[in-house]
Amino acid sequence: MKKFIRYCLIGSAIMMAAKDVNNLSAQTADLRLLDWQPKSQLVVKETKIDKPKFPVIDIHNHLHRWEKMGQFLEEMDKAGVTLCVNLDGFSEQDDYLEQLKKVKELGQDRILLFFVPDFSKIDEPDFAVKEAKKLEEAVKMGIRGLKIHKNLGLIVKDKTGQLVPVDDPRIDPLWAKCGELGIPVMIHVSDPKAFFTPLDQYNERYDELAAHPGWLFYGDEYPSKDEILAQRNRMMAKHPKTIFIGAHVGGLPEDLGQLSQWLDTYPNFYVDICARINELGRQPYTARKFFIKYQDRILFGTDTPCDTEAYRIFYRFLETDDEYFDPAGGHHLQGRWMIYGVFLPDEVLEKVYYKNAEKILSRFQPVKSGS
Repeated sequence: MKKFIRYCLIGSAIMMAAKDVNNLSAQTADLRLLDWQPKSQLVVKETKIDKPKFPVIDIHNHLHRWEKMGQFLEEMDKAGVTLCVNLDGFSEQDDYLEQLKKVKELGQDRILLFFVPDFSKIDEPDFAVKEAKKLEEAVKMGIRGLKIHKNLGLIVKDKTGQLVPVDDPRIDPLWAKCGELGIPVMIHVSDPKAFFTPLDQYNERYDELAAHPGWLFYGDEYPSKDEILAQRNRMMAKHPKTIFIGAHVGGLPEDLGQLSQWLDTYPNFYVDICARINELGRQPYTARKFFIKYQDRILFGTDTPCDTEAYRIFYRFLETDDEYFDPAGGHHLQGRWMIYGVFLPDEVLEKVYYKNAEKILSRFQPVKSGS
């Protein structure tokens, strides 16, 4: 009888264990990767940075929602940001004129506007000469830089149906005019490496691309990332008197070794860190060495409409040695990983936060009204 009871108890335990295994299998089978939101069990230091150690110039932002300008300025004050560059002064339909008006009304000398060329007119005779003249007049009114969006070299086509490369000679007069005026070119070409690879089980940005399929540039209809960057580099070599700021860590934060070679080759090339602390922060040893070596060539930027908490994530990355924290609040989800702080020395922080931007912006050569 005792043996029978023991066998019954053992059998019951086996059945319960099997049931638990089946339940676990059902749960894991039903859970989609896109729904998986693991919570780290690490207990690590968390440093609160309310204000940066030095004043900040945000060299890369988009503030086209003017009804929120009052809020943006308040957030800048709370975050210790003294100046912010709005990259949305579009030449198309003379939109920049309205943007300049809003800057004067609401910006209170805290907002600078950059000019965006209208490449839909690339086929017009003397396109760049005309656009350069328009830029020169815009500079008289307050424009302080040129912005190039990633569509150049990737999407923009001329009337023949051919993609317009970044180093297209038809654009040369515009680059030259920026050098003459002493204003920088903020140039965004290409996107993260994962955006140019198949959307499959090996793509490290699968979550983000699944949510934004239009950001995938893989296929015969698109040039390779390497080719677009090579076009940009040839163009920068051709215009050594013009300052180019490579947006998003020069378009190659995944390979700081290659980026270092470009910085060594092109003295007119600078980079900003906007929307890429997710890449820099997962390679903290390499990134810290990069910041220190190129401390005179790196600028602060966010690419995120002014928000105090977003700024503080950038500050935490730059100023602390905190480990394994989530960078998503600084921009948005960009890869399923955490980042580490690079605890930069004060002399490097000061340059990255504002001194390098001041140096570049001070190159501006005022245009005489009669010229």
